Amino acid sequence: MKQQLIISIGREFGSGGHEVAEILAKRFGIPLYDSNLLEEIAESKSVDVDNLTKYDERPRFFVLYRHVQGYSNSPAENIAHIQFKYLRRMADEGKSFVIVGRCAEEVLADYGCMVSVFILGDFAKKIERVSKKYGVPPIEAKNMLYLKDKKRKSYHNYHCNGRWGDSRNYELSINSSRIGIDRTADIIEMYIKEKYDLE
Repeated sequence: MKQQLIISIGREFGSGGHEVAEILAKRFGIPLYDSNLLEEIAESKSVDVDNLTKYDERPRFFVLYRHVQGYSNSPAENIAHIQFKYLRRMADEGKSFVIVGRCAEEVLADYGCMVSVFILGDFAKKIERVSKKYGVPPIEAKNMLYLKDKKRKSYHNYHCNGRWGDSRNYELSINSSRIGIDRTADIIEMYIKEKYDLE
C-alpha cells in the first residue's frame, strides 16, 4: 500500500491474536512479523537463527545476569533490543507491516502511522481453543495459558513503561471470544480505514 501503515497486535495466549494478525496482513497486503522477525534479523547478520529464537520474548532472569557500564550480559535482553532497533529501522524506512508482540505498541509509539491493538479472550474459550489447537487436555491447556501469559507479561513489563494488557496503552482492546476471529479482524480493519481515510 502507498500510505505507510504499522499494525501492532498484543495478545493473550489462546485469544487468536496471531490469526487476526494474519487476516489483517492479508487484507492490507503488508508483511506479518512474529517469530519470523528473528529469521530476517539472523539472515541480515549472517548468524544461526536457532541461537536467537531460544531467547525470543523471554523475560530476563535478574539472578543470572547484570548490567555493566550500560551493557547487559543477558542474551534475552540483548535479543529484545535487537528486535526493537530493527522494528524502528523498518519504520524509519517507511515500511508497512503487522507486528505481533515485541512491545511494539510502545517501541513504535512515536510513529503516527501505527495502530496498536490488544486482543484478549474469555478464559474458558481460550482453554477450549488451546486444547483443540495443540491437541492437549483442558487441564494442560489451562497450564499453558498461565505459563505463556506469565512470560509475556514479565517480558513486556520489564521493557515497557505501560503494563501488558492495560487498555490505556492501546488504541483498541477487543475480546475475540465474543464476536469471533473474523469479526474481530473486521472491526480492526474498519477502525484503521476510518482513522487513515483509506478506501
